[in-house]
Amino acid sequence: MDIGLTTIDEKDIARHLATAQSIVTRFVAVETGEGRGPAEIAGTGRRFVSTVSTGGLRKTREVELARTIQSVRPDDQMLSITQHTLLFRARRGVAIALAVADIFARQSDFESLRARNASAPLQGEDAAHFKRLLSAASYIAAFTLAAYLAQFIEADGEPANDIAEPEFTFDTAQDALKSVIAGLDRAIAGTADEAGMLLHAKGFAARAIEALLQRKGRFEGLGVFESIHLRLDSDDFTLDGFDVAPSKKRTPLVMTFRKPEEVVGNHIAKYQSLKLAKMLMAYDFDRQLNPFVELGGFLFTFIGDGAPGTGKTTLIQMIAGLLNDYCQVAGYAFHYENFGVDQISSYQGKSGQNCRQFITNVLNPRIIGFGTIDDIDQVAAKRSDDRASSGQQEITGVLMDAFAGASTVVRGNCSFGMFSNYPENVDDALRQRAGARWLVDGPQTRDDYIDIFALLAGKNHKIPLGEHQLFEAQQIQRAVQTAYETLSKPQEEGMRLVYERFIAEHGEPETIADIGTYLHMIKEREPRFTGRAIKNVTDAIKMRAMDIELPDEWFERPETFMRKSYDEKKAMIEELRQPFTMEMVLQETNRYADSEFRYSDRSDDAAVEKMIRDARLRERAVKQIETLKTEGRWDA
Repeated sequence: MDIGLTTIDEKDIARHLATAQSIVTRFVAVETGEGRGPAEIAGTGRRFVSTVSTGGLRKTREVELARTIQSVRPDDQMLSITQHTLLFRARRGVAIALAVADIFARQSDFESLRARNASAPLQGEDAAHFKRLLSAASYIAAFTLAAYLAQFIEADGEPANDIAEPEFTFDTAQDALKSVIAGLDRAIAGTADEAGMLLHAKGFAARAIEALLQRKGRFEGLGVFESIHLRLDSDDFTLDGFDVAPSKKRTPLVMTFRKPEEVVGNHIAKYQSLKLAKMLMAYDFDRQLNPFVELGGFLFTFIGDGAPGTGKTTLIQMIAGLLNDYCQVAGYAFHYENFGVDQISSYQGKSGQNCRQFITNVLNPRIIGFGTIDDIDQVAAKRSDDRASSGQQEITGVLMDAFAGASTVVRGNCSFGMFSNYPENVDDALRQRAGARWLVDGPQTRDDYIDIFALLAGKNHKIPLGEHQLFEAQQIQRAVQTAYETLSKPQEEGMRLVYERFIAEHGEPETIADIGTYLHMIKEREPRFTGRAIKNVTDAIKMRAMDIELPDEWFERPETFMRKSYDEKKAMIEELRQPFTMEMVLQETNRYADSEFRYSDRSDDAAVEKMIRDARLRERAVKQIETLKTEGRWDA
């Protein structure tokens, strides 16, 4: 159960400041004999590893993080701004982690059990339960510190990836935090300069989080924390359970934005892009939920397909431009990211990590996010494709889990778009995770071609326009109405046969039973039309029910709509909502089913062409072999 947003109070943090100061100043850690040797082998960058096992040995080590940070610049007794920032972040992270552990104690049985144990030692099941919650609180404290360091340590460059994980101790929250600080101290010890110190610290934070998440299954009692949302306004620090927020540091978005009037054709895709941009801006940062998610019609994932040059990139630039402008008005953080073929790695597991980081960056609940996967057919592979690389297969698995997995949570702050010239080459299960299908077919009519030529030609000429109303055909409401009307009947040949047979046997659909019969007939003709396809159709119908035009003036000033409370936003949207009609149901069913038939036909055509090409090559090879035999040059 989601327990809502909890604000971390500065008074609770200040209560732990003395403890945090002592931990970053000096303490004694007990460690095993394992770890890196004291000296490197000359010229190799490697350290000597003894053949004698010392795994059972334990020794003490004085950990003085402040002195270790100061030793990076031994010629200056005063800390630089960079050194002081790292030390301050470490101390504040420890204090925040202890405050978060207290919040967990209050929201679970831990606080009451701790009070009882202080007066008299607990016995039996109470003692066992207390020990489990004590370990859980210690784990949460360590995770909070690692997450805080990962978000607030800013380093230019690739973080070090050869960092050893900490030797965690989960006896108490303080012990857990000491083990993290001891690991940080070891990671930055001996770095040559401040840049190296930050890269090692950043790498250590990532390594600590990875190690902690691997151990999460060992702890009981974490359920309360799984659904918690913690917020520290002064630091802009957020914890959403064990979801790891991306780094705080963001580079400005640099790309070419397109205005809606610069998109010619693609009327339905353009219309739904405009709606999507406004939908995302209804997101409520305090509730961390979008009214459109609750009311229905939110577009979390979609796929756009069309021939090369039909305007897929222009559509992406238009959506990103609209969101960027809206976010600047509202004062929200906006993050756009594209995942492409350059992030496929030859290293085992790295491609999946890159894709997971991309998903995490866009899902961050403290921003408005838009993520795209251009040329999805090249980035993610069909699971049945033996020629695909392991990296492509990893990406397919990560995207499937992120878009409709067991742990997928749709908050309504972001959307993902997949684009392809050859969607039939995308894995069926991944493609069906796209809640909407956009046919990006570019300009179609005579008016479209006149408009696009006039737009691209510019004004450096005196050629008359002729008898034509420029851009009149691009008026979105009229163009979309015309486009939707064409969907009253299917466009693909295979789907049209199903529709005609249904009309001949049952007449025009009037009831839910009629629609169910129609859907079943489509399933009989196209096996890919599964239960997930029905869900996508119903989501599209709900989106049509929310086919409302949010007034532009709502987005001109933040206080008009974007900065209102969640309940006020929801009420304003509900006033505009209309019930969907049978006409909408039929149009959306035909539109989605058309896309499945289109993909299936393309896939079949490609398979047939491959078989014909292989047969021709075999015949050619046989003729060449016969020629070689005749000339006596064949030596089998």
